[in-house]
Amino acid sequence: MKATSLDDIIVAISTPAGSGGISIVRISGEGCIHLANTLFSGADLNKKESHTISFGYIKNPINNTVIDEVLVSVMRAPKTYTRDDVVEINCHGGTQASQKVLEIFLNEGARLAEPGEFTKRAFLNGRIDLTQAEAVIDIINAKTDLGRQSAVNQLEGSIAKTVGQLRDTLLTSIATIEASIDYPEHDIEEETYGILRTRITEILEKTQKLIESADKGKIIREGISTVILGKPNVGKSSLLNYLLDEERAIVTDIPGTTRDTVEELINIGGVPVKIVDTAGIRDTQDKVEKIGVEKSKEYANKADLILMMVDTSRGITVEDRQILDIIRDKKAIVILNKIDLPNKIDINEICDIVSKENIISVSAKDGTGIDELTSRIKDLFFGGEIELNNDTVISNVRHRNSLFEAKNSLLKALDTINMGMPIDFVSMDLTQGYNHFGEITGDSVDDELLDRIFSQFCLGK
Repeated sequence: MKATSLDDIIVAISTPAGSGGISIVRISGEGCIHLANTLFSGADLNKKESHTISFGYIKNPINNTVIDEVLVSVMRAPKTYTRDDVVEINCHGGTQASQKVLEIFLNEGARLAEPGEFTKRAFLNGRIDLTQAEAVIDIINAKTDLGRQSAVNQLEGSIAKTVGQLRDTLLTSIATIEASIDYPEHDIEEETYGILRTRITEILEKTQKLIESADKGKIIREGISTVILGKPNVGKSSLLNYLLDEERAIVTDIPGTTRDTVEELINIGGVPVKIVDTAGIRDTQDKVEKIGVEKSKEYANKADLILMMVDTSRGITVEDRQILDIIRDKKAIVILNKIDLPNKIDINEICDIVSKENIISVSAKDGTGIDELTSRIKDLFFGGEIELNNDTVISNVRHRNSLFEAKNSLLKALDTINMGMPIDFVSMDLTQGYNHFGEITGDSVDDELLDRIFSQFCLGK
């Protein structure tokens, strides 16, 4: 961990830069109330009750000039965000007042907080576990209401509770092994193997269920990476503009207008969809357009979903067939566009590449069929239902990886039992699994990982 001290008084601006009604400077650490009191004129903060607000002024200690008219919140440990004393100074909005207040506190002995250091202190002081700390940044970065709800569930301890129960069961199993080792005269090894096999199998089933939720959780948190593919001038940019309800991409009758990718985020039923309009795929001698075509193919290989557009008024061309080869064996929807014009498409030419339910007829010009398209996207990823209910959903890649490691340790433990190896070998495998579960909640995690997690936070949080 970086050379920081929990004894330091830390300070940072907790609100975004720019114009606004208020700007908040947050201070935390033992002695922060006394420090704030030396710079505040209006009330004796040292005598104020916890969770009270006082009106007054922050003054420059050098010349006693007023920096700003403020409201100062005093929150005393341990019932605070960090479990240390906390002071929050509500300044006027803008950059000047809050920056000057920050500067004065730094000059008087406070230290500028590192990114996420307030939340790190909450973790280190035992107020929250690591999953709850990570939920804070997920709430801040949530792109949809569903993403926010998932993060709030995690902040309330849904993952910590589930993982904690798995760890408790493992700990009981490890204790069972220790008992059989300590009392070998009772010859209870066979009975112990049977108990362990049952417990480990139950833990594996619950672990697998959590792992399976990760695909849903990743989409809720990060979105569906979606690429619109098609030959030039089939309506890809028109579709993007309609989904966004704005003229984001240039639309002309000239093939090859889109030469680079256009990326946007849209909301489909509460799920963020990262959608990319790509350059039309065709053989071309234009160097710039050729680069765009290659980028389109690269995006297609990485995407969660491909939307291939076909112009129904022109029929299936050689270029269309080339794109159909690209989407073969991938999660894809073929969009038959321009259905307001005479149809020259034989749908049987497409059905051997994608199933019939993944072929949608639309008019990107007037929006006909777009609702059917968005419904199909939800069906592909959520079976039509995008709800969290009360299920624990894993949305963090770090959590998913630790679950995989825990699962592998448990599978090794079963193999060890099935091979009839000494029972203390089983204990070693179970202890590894116990530690991997602990990585999720922060009960067994190294300092380097903590620094990496909290470095993703903003200053002041």
